[in-house]
Amino acid sequence: MRIVSLLPSATEIVYALGLGDDLVGVTFECDEPAEARRDKAVVVGGRDTSGLTPGEIDDYVKERMAAGEDLYTLRAGALAGLDPELILTQDLCRVCALPSGQVEDALGHLGCRSDVLSLDPYTLDDVLGTIVEVGARAGVPGRSESLVRTLRERLAKISATVAGRERPRVALVEWVDPPFSAGHWVPDLVSAAGGEAVGANPGVRSAETTWAALAATDPQYVIVTPCGFHLDGAAQQAKLVVPHFPGAQVWAIDGDGLVVRPGPRLIDGVEAIAAILHPDAVPAPPPGAITRVA
Repeated sequence: MRIVSLLPSATEIVYALGLGDDLVGVTFECDEPAEARRDKAVVVGGRDTSGLTPGEIDDYVKERMAAGEDLYTLRAGALAGLDPELILTQDLCRVCALPSGQVEDALGHLGCRSDVLSLDPYTLDDVLGTIVEVGARAGVPGRSESLVRTLRERLAKISATVAGRERPRVALVEWVDPPFSAGHWVPDLVSAAGGEAVGANPGVRSAETTWAALAATDPQYVIVTPCGFHLDGAAQQAKLVVPHFPGAQVWAIDGDGLVVRPGPRLIDGVEAIAAILHPDAVPAPPPGAITRVA
């Protein structure tokens, strides 16, 4: 089967299901595994924001949205040339990826026929459900069911480890300028890790807030997990967060790798957060996952 993935998390799911050889097209942001962007055709482009500050990125996004312009460009000719049988996209967030409607419009214009699957999870359980759905659509239902069973077993192990322990209050920061509290599946990760997410928006979109509002939730831990950044970038941004929470431990986590992309590695994120909250009971994750910011 010829598969095109239009979002990084879907690319990770495809590889986790052993379908890397079936993947023919990706986006410019599909960096896990590294060979995805190196070896596959890039059918979606966008602005490289790596040199911008969080505030500048926020301004850019708001300006494009206000003007009714897209953040991503679908290279329709490249898509048509790949002749995909299955396209994985989303309608969850215009900031994160190309909406499915634009994909279907392009396919209609080009006369291409493909199965378009929109992955729109809002909870951790939804994310696991999308993995099963991708496997079913790609013709490998047994693989996806086996993968999800393994992921649920890991969640159950963490749950058993932290059962009966105090659940620390945790504020999650998905963006620092302006501050955004966590939404969608991210609060579920804290709950699964043995904590209580405060000031969060479980099961709905993340929302802009204020430092005063987050501080008023009186968190014991603050975890900075900016969308689009790995640990180094998160740690730099977390330094800006520290003064707002003098009574809390402030941690940075590899947001793109462990928290904000709805794929199999979210379970790694649960394990990493559990190691922050319950270090005497949960082993530390591999280097590059988390760091405490003083």
